[in-house]
Amino acid sequence: MDRVTKLASQRAVVIFSTSSCCMCHTVTQLFRELGVNATVVELDEDPRGKEMEKALARLLGRSLGVPAVFIGGRLVGSTDKVMSLHLSGNLVPLLRNAGALWV
Repeated sequence: MDRVTKLASQRAVVIFSTSSCCMCHTVTQLFRELGVNATVVELDEDPRGKEMEKALARLLGRSLGVPAVFIGGRLVGSTDKVMSLHLSGNLVPLLRNAGALWV
């Protein structure tokens, strides 16, 4: 859990992902299209990835721990929460406040 917290606080936007997860790819692509340079942590490529994924699953209250999106060091949630924020017009202001967008 400490590693997740440390990684999540190092950049404005951090996405915990696995390379084979289509929802992870979708969320990552959304941030790219918005002009955000998110840090993507591929858990299946990290030696401690399984441990981090379990911690993220507990945080999210789900059986799967990815995708898990942190903005400004705070857990936003998974795909459903990110898309809901985007569709309601609340994602971009959140990104601006975190320093992830300058426009």
